Amino acid sequence: MTDSSFRLGYVPGVTPAKWARIWAERLPRTPIELIQVAAADAVGLVHSAGADAALVRLPIDKAGLHAIPLYVEQTVVVVPKDHVVSAVEEVTLDDLADELMLNPQDDVLMWERPLPGRVIDERPASTADAIALVAMGTGLLVVPMSLARLHHRKDLTFRPITDAPSSQVALTWPEDAESGLMEEFVGIVRGRTANSTRGSKPAPEPKKAAAAKKQAPKKQIRPNKVKGKPGQPTPKRKYKR
Repeated sequence: MTDSSFRLGYVPGVTPAKWARIWAERLPRTPIELIQVAAADAVGLVHSAGADAALVRLPIDKAGLHAIPLYVEQTVVVVPKDHVVSAVEEVTLDDLADELMLNPQDDVLMWERPLPGRVIDERPASTADAIALVAMGTGLLVVPMSLARLHHRKDLTFRPITDAPSSQVALTWPEDAESGLMEEFVGIVRGRTANSTRGSKPAPEPKKAAAAKKQAPKKQIRPNKVKGKPGQPTPKRKYKR
């Protein structure tokens, strides 16, 4: 990390555009560089200083790293548009029990139970390859919604799965790489405002203006020596000889 730039890695499906826009608004003189990296390579990119921080999917090996969970992704099943699943709003894993299922080698979901349906032995090399096989009618695919949207095709659709494992996105960076820029980005992803005590500090009041406020004399009101009605001249006094 340098004072003139900030490099942010991110895994497929994660969209850092909103945070990058806020960064550009708050630090217009410090460009942010976005680096897309394969999920398996994201942690290595941070350890090797190829990026100052990265948006990853948990779990990861946290040795030597900070990791802040940000949000949980919805899990969906990707199906052809004419598949029976497309007729419902959501499904369960049991609804997929009789379906042929694909399990790509870069699967990001942590399955504590066997995958649903009849899993095809041959594993596609990537999620993109698995999506292509779904379009060919080979089988169905369970992925985070962000990946289903990333690989969107007109002949495919997806439906939420109510009881499938979910994927959690986190921000990670080296423990020994604390800096003002890193703290600034952490504040952005956590939703802190620009005037937050941990974000950009508001500009202090100019010294001249502050001094003028302190030195400005208070307006004094002199009481009339002789009371009279408002708007009328003060009556003359009569003296006895």
